[in-house]
Amino acid sequence: MSPVDLPHWPRAHGSPLFAARLRSIPQDFQVTEELGWDFSGDGEHDYLWIEKTGANTEWVSRQLALYADVPAKDIGYAGLKDRHAVTRQWFSIPRWNAPAWDQFDVQGVRIVDVQRHQRKLRRGAHRANTFQILLRVDETPDTTAMEDRLAVIKNEGVPNYFGEQRFGRDGGNLRLANDWAAGKRLPRHKRSLAISTVRSFLFNEALAERVQEDTWNEFVIGDLANLDGTGSVFEVPEIDDDLLRRRDAMDVHPAGILAGDSSNIGPENWQAALDKARVEPGSRSFRLPIRNLSSKINEAGVTLSFTLDRGSFATAMLRELCVAAS
Repeated sequence: MSPVDLPHWPRAHGSPLFAARLRSIPQDFQVTEELGWDFSGDGEHDYLWIEKTGANTEWVSRQLALYADVPAKDIGYAGLKDRHAVTRQWFSIPRWNAPAWDQFDVQGVRIVDVQRHQRKLRRGAHRANTFQILLRVDETPDTTAMEDRLAVIKNEGVPNYFGEQRFGRDGGNLRLANDWAAGKRLPRHKRSLAISTVRSFLFNEALAERVQEDTWNEFVIGDLANLDGTGSVFEVPEIDDDLLRRRDAMDVHPAGILAGDSSNIGPENWQAALDKARVEPGSRSFRLPIRNLSSKINEAGVTLSFTLDRGSFATAMLRELCVAAS
């Protein structure tokens, strides 16, 4: 099946400065989850702090379910982490059968810590993810240009695009979305993937327009404003000095709509499918703040460390600095 080419959504901070190879080995891409809250210390759920290498989150959750002899649906995790990486994240497992976690043995999976909590870990319950990424290069980048670009990114953030992985290998999830919109019956998990793909693509298209207009990090009357680090939004009927001060302080961000029922965004067949499925509209910040950003150059390449709010993509930041080496 032929690939589906994604649009070349515009960058905000200029052309890429260098070409780099990403994820040559899993250790080049490391992700550590930050929950942002404390455990109760008791309750019916074990929380496992797991380091996994070359394994995706859903597969690990199934291995935990088999070992603990519980239904897979009762395993909790806050977010899907990359497969081709070294990632550290929490999983929750009911204690019904009192599994001996010190005897759990699955290749590529290491239990680092065990805690207890009263409730199952839910999707989106974490605060952020911290990344350490090695960009392998054949030629050392211009240090001054790179430091200048990173300073701009640290100060202004980057456009909060959904990453290419949201649209599947060779854009395959877009084909799935079109099949769903055309009325094809899909299993529940593929239907959810199709809806997510539609909403993500339409958001990226709207954000691309704002980048072209140079308003992706500016408020426009009628916008939504997203309160930093939360899902809270409010309308912007006027732009006053207080709003601008809070924008400059990264306390609030311009936000756009995630398409849903009666949102009247995008192609008619996609909107009709969203209406039929009664998908509730949502929102997402146009601007992605990059926290705790640092860099180091060595003989292997450029190592970047930074923290992103949940639901954000590291590729949104990387694309403002470099391009994938061919």
